[in-house]
Amino acid sequence: MTTSSPLAARPVALVVGASGGLGQALARELAAQGWSVALLARRQAVLEDLGHDLNARHGPDTARAYPRDVTDYDAVDPTFRQILQDMGRLDAVLYGAGVLHPTAEDEFDFAKDRVMLEVNLTAAVAWLDQAATLFRMLGRGHIVGISSVAGDRGRVGMPAYHAAKAGLTTYLESLRNRLTRHGVHVLTVKPGFIDTPMLQTARPKKVFWVASPEQVARDVVRAMRRRKQVIYTPARWRWVMLVIQHTPSFVFRRLAL
Repeated sequence: MTTSSPLAARPVALVVGASGGLGQALARELAAQGWSVALLARRQAVLEDLGHDLNARHGPDTARAYPRDVTDYDAVDPTFRQILQDMGRLDAVLYGAGVLHPTAEDEFDFAKDRVMLEVNLTAAVAWLDQAATLFRMLGRGHIVGISSVAGDRGRVGMPAYHAAKAGLTTYLESLRNRLTRHGVHVLTVKPGFIDTPMLQTARPKKVFWVASPEQVARDVVRAMRRRKQVIYTPARWRWVMLVIQHTPSFVFRRLAL
């Protein structure tokens, strides 16, 4: 791994899923806080526009774009190595890629479910395993996974989405239990509703406490700095989910959500 890059003087974060929504807000917030960012997502034009904007705002070496499909698992290892070579170092990996395909209560569509499981869970494991390997060796680093309040319980709507987020939450907890002793910080982020295209696609019947991506991104970066383990954002979701976690399953069977 080379350390000759001019980027090496600044902390460097890889943001997976950086082309829109919360991922883009995370990249912008990190850049504003003095980080250099490797931007990874499928949409090349959007990603490159974001990189140009960040470089114009925060300096010419702030951002580099890596157009990739997160589920192209053969590309994970070589891309990770390329980022290390280009950026000179890596201090944080944030996995914010996500997809939600709404399903009707009487619909069981494996094609939709497979995509949600792949992007929200399997690909997260692929990329964060790389981060875990590197940071364990270095004895430092931040691993951040964007889970969801949807992973705290199995509700009527979108079982595969809830399962994927529950799996990601448990995976991150396992990473934390493995890596904390090696100096690596692992943060699980559980947002509520965020004002993104994903929320517009889901069109829930009742939406409340909708947060902006920028607000959630600020919460995430603050939690990284404070080395928090798990955060709900906005914070009041913690108390709502405490009630939901202790609600008997027979109650959920009567709810259309």
